[in-house]
Amino acid sequence: MSDKQQQTTADETPAEPGRRKFLGSAAVVGLAGAGLGLAACNKEADKAPAAVVPGKDAAGKTAVAGAHASGEVKPGQLDDYYIMSSGGHSGEVRIYGAPSGRTIKRIPVFNIDPMVGWGITNESKKIIGVKPDGNPKYRTGDTHHVHGSYTDGTYDGKYFWTNDKLNNRLARIRGDYMECDKITEIPNVQGFHGMFPDKCDPLDAKINHTTRVFCGGEFNTPFVTRGPGVRDIKNYASLATCVDAETMEIRWQLKLDGNMDLCATSYDGKLAAFNQYNSENGVILGDMMSAERDGCVFLNIERIEAALKAGKFVTLGDSKVPVIDGTKAANADPKTALTCYVPVPKNPHGVNITPDGKYFVCAGKLSPTATVIAHELVLKWFDGGLKEPRETVVAEPEIGLGPLHTGFDGHGNAYTSLFLDSQVVKWNIDKAIAQFKGDKQAQVVLDRIDVHYQPGHGYTSMGETREADGRYFNSGNKFSKDRFLPVGPLHVEAEQLIDITGAKMVLLHDHTAYPEPHDAIIVRRDKIKTKQIYTMDEFPHAVKDANAAGVERKGNKVTVRLMGVAPNFSMNEFTVKKGDEVTIILTNHDKVEDLAHGFGLEQYDINFIVNPQQTASVTFKADKPGMFWYYCTHFCHALHLEMRGRMIVEA
Repeated sequence: MSDKQQQTTADETPAEPGRRKFLGSAAVVGLAGAGLGLAACNKEADKAPAAVVPGKDAAGKTAVAGAHASGEVKPGQLDDYYIMSSGGHSGEVRIYGAPSGRTIKRIPVFNIDPMVGWGITNESKKIIGVKPDGNPKYRTGDTHHVHGSYTDGTYDGKYFWTNDKLNNRLARIRGDYMECDKITEIPNVQGFHGMFPDKCDPLDAKINHTTRVFCGGEFNTPFVTRGPGVRDIKNYASLATCVDAETMEIRWQLKLDGNMDLCATSYDGKLAAFNQYNSENGVILGDMMSAERDGCVFLNIERIEAALKAGKFVTLGDSKVPVIDGTKAANADPKTALTCYVPVPKNPHGVNITPDGKYFVCAGKLSPTATVIAHELVLKWFDGGLKEPRETVVAEPEIGLGPLHTGFDGHGNAYTSLFLDSQVVKWNIDKAIAQFKGDKQAQVVLDRIDVHYQPGHGYTSMGETREADGRYFNSGNKFSKDRFLPVGPLHVEAEQLIDITGAKMVLLHDHTAYPEPHDAIIVRRDKIKTKQIYTMDEFPHAVKDANAAGVERKGNKVTVRLMGVAPNFSMNEFTVKKGDEVTIILTNHDKVEDLAHGFGLEQYDINFIVNPQQTASVTFKADKPGMFWYYCTHFCHALHLEMRGRMIVEA
C-alpha cells in the first residue's frame, strides 16, 4: 500500500476491515478469472413543504427538518421528491417517491403494457412505430438513463428523456401527464447508452433552457454495411448524436474515437462530455483493456454547429444525417478543434458536473481514482492556452475500488459509488485539488458507508442541478441476496436511501426495485406540475356527445364510437361482420380525478384504459364469428362489474 493510501485509510471511517477485505479480494479474484486483473386531496398538502429546501443547524451544517428526517412518510403525507428512474430491460421508466421509496408509477416507453394499452392503442403505436402488419416494430428495449429538461440550470418539469440502448432510440416523456409522447430512432449507432440534455443554448444568450439532447453511441461499429470490411476494425468508430429537444429530430452526428459511455453537459451550454473507454478500438475484452489511459472527451458545441453550417460533414449509407469528424487525428490543433480528449485512467465509467459548473468528475472503474477536470481549463485548451489536454486535470484522488457514479451535495462534497468495495464514499473536491497540488495533509475522503451490495448507480437529491440540496443519496445496488424475502432465482434489487445532511452518512432504509433499473435523478416535487385530468379537445377524434357516438361502416371498415360514463358504455351492443376491419374509439366522459375506464374485448387480445376526458382507439380484424363481451377492466364504480356490452360478429 502506498503512503498516500495508508494516510487516507487512517484518517477515514472505513468499513469493518474483515468484511471490506473479503469483498475487495473476492472482486479482484473474479476480475482476474475474467482476464481483467486489478487495475382527491388536500390542496395545502400539494405545496412543497419547508423541509424541501433544508435549513442550517447551529454548526452551519445542512439540517433535515420535519417528519421526513428519518425517511418515513406517514399515511396521508406526500413525498418531498420524485425519483425518475430507468427500468432497464423492462423498457420502461419508473417513478418512486423519496424519501419513502414507494413506487408511484410505471411509464411504458419501449415495452408493451396491457394495463394502459401501450403498444395496443393506435395512438401509442404511432409513437413507438409499427411494422407493415400493424404490430409494434420492436417488442423490447433497454432503458439506462433518465434526465429532465432545464431552465436556469435547474429542472423545469417540462420533459424527461430516456434512452434505449438495445434498439438505439431516444424517447421523450411529457412532464405534465408523465407519458411518452415521442420516440426517435438514431441511425448509424449501436449501444446507445449515455445521454444528457443541455442546460441552455450557448449560441443565443437569450435562451436559458434546454434545446438539445446529446446521445452517445457506446459500441464502435463499422462504417461499411457489407462485405469483408465489416470485420476490419479500421472501419470502426463511435458516434455522438445531437437531437433537437422540441422536434426530436436529429441535428448532427459526430465521429469519435473510443466508446462513448455516459454524458454530462456544462451549465453555460458550451461543452458536452463523454467518458470514453476502449480507446484501443478493440472488439474483444482483452483488446479493450491494453491502454493504461482512456479519456474524457469534450465536445465544443459552438464549433461543431459552425462546422455543420459550413457544410463540413458527410452522410453514411441511407442516412441523411450529417456526420462531422471529431476524431483525435482530425482535431489536433486546439484553436480549431471540435473535440478535446483528456486522458484519464483506464476504462472509466461515469462523468458528472459539479453544481457550480466548475468541475467535471470522471470515475475510474478499473482505477481506485476519480479524475477532476476543470471546465475553465478545457475552454482554455480550446483557445490554445494549454499545450496538452491532460493539463485540464486538477485532481485525481484515490477514493476506493470500482468507482462508478458521482453525485454532489452543493457544499463542495462528492459522493461516489464503489462497486467493488460495496460502499458509497464521501469526499471533498477542494481537498482533492489541494492534495493534487502537493498538500499531503489534505483529508480528501470524509466518510464511507457500506451498501448491500455492489452499487451500480447512485445520485443525490437535485444533484444534477444548480440547486443540489444535500439531503439524500440513493444507492442503486445490483445484488440484494439476504436483504428481502426469497422469491426464487431472480432477485429484486436493493435501493438504499442515505441521509447525507451531516458529517456522517446515515442509512435510512431499503426499498425494492424490480430488475433492472440503472441511473435515475431525484427531483424536488415543486419542480413538477402534473395535470390530473385531460382536456377532451386534445383529441381530434374524441366522441364528445351522443350525436358523435354510434357505428359507421365504409365498405369492410367499421368505426365504433363509444363514450364511457361510470358505470356504462354508451352502447350495450354493436354488430360487425367476419372479416371487417374494426376501429373502436372510446372517450371517457367522467371528470373525476383518478376515475379511469378500461376496455377489454374477450378473445381478441385487446385491453387499454382511458383516463378522465381522454380518448384512445384500437383497430383489429374481426376474424372470429360469435358473441364477445367487452367490459371495463379498470375499477370505476360500485357497479363496475356490470359495465359491459356485446360485440356480435356475424358469419
